[in-house]
Amino acid sequence: MPDIVITEFMDQAGIDMLAREFDTRYDPALIGNRDALAPLLADCRALVVRNRTPVNESLLALGPKLKVVGRLGVGLDNIDLKACAARKIPVLPATGANEVSVAEFTIAAILVMLRGGAFHANDEILAGLWPRTRMVGREAQGRVLGLLGFGAIARQVARRAAAFGMRLMAADPFVAADDPAWKHYGVERATFPDFLPRLDVLSVHTPLTPKTRGIIGAAALARMPKGSYLINTARGEVVVEAALADALRSGHLGGATIDVFAEEPFPAGSRYVGVPNLILTPHISGVTNESNLRISTLVADNVRRFLKGEPLTVADAAADAK
Repeated sequence: MPDIVITEFMDQAGIDMLAREFDTRYDPALIGNRDALAPLLADCRALVVRNRTPVNESLLALGPKLKVVGRLGVGLDNIDLKACAARKIPVLPATGANEVSVAEFTIAAILVMLRGGAFHANDEILAGLWPRTRMVGREAQGRVLGLLGFGAIARQVARRAAAFGMRLMAADPFVAADDPAWKHYGVERATFPDFLPRLDVLSVHTPLTPKTRGIIGAAALARMPKGSYLINTARGEVVVEAALADALRSGHLGGATIDVFAEEPFPAGSRYVGVPNLILTPHISGVTNESNLRISTLVADNVRRFLKGEPLTVADAAADAK
């Protein structure tokens, strides 16, 4: 039986790093297949997952020899941290490894939405139409970007948005008023939901907690200016999906880019069918060739280090961008 089980997609470099020293089983088909996973965990010492494998008490009970869980990403809402702690099983996320990818995705979403339908004109142009006046958009320069959360990813977004001349605000009760990051990134410290009426774009960068679940609901969306935009690359349940659909259908919001959902994969025939000015992506903002390599090798290296009793390492993906 394997020492290490990997249940979700991982860059080959990370797989090879582990396989050189340990009996390693890599099988993304194990997602949602508890019957196939159970026997593999009997002698397993390390489990490596992304966000679709629930690591809960019942799964941990299948791995009596489990010593460590590697998380190919940063969100931990699919992992029961209390259950892991009770068994003295550390969880090793890829903190910092996808900051650049999420930040670039966010900036791309801002630019695409501000330019209206300009990037969706293929059918009309190929049909001989010329919808130029209808597709006049807006510049990013001078627009106000609000960040819900001011952690590492939000700071990388702020750095890039500032280069486009955007004005920056952020709400994060866990970042003190005297933290030098506010001045360093040129961001005005604000409070939620008070800053919502001042924003052209709201970008969500907060973890999912009992306090943030559903925080962007009908009331919050109503406080945003008419024609403003929403981006969510954090966690799906931070945004109330039905409320967002209503705000887009009514025309109150000018658009939204949603990369994360309350249920993933997103069910067919959902509430977003037919909703205008909506860009949906499959939880891909933090996944590029470069970030996947960093995430995979960082987690693989830390898992192997842990199993060998060596000091862990940290990511430096954005070190040159701070």
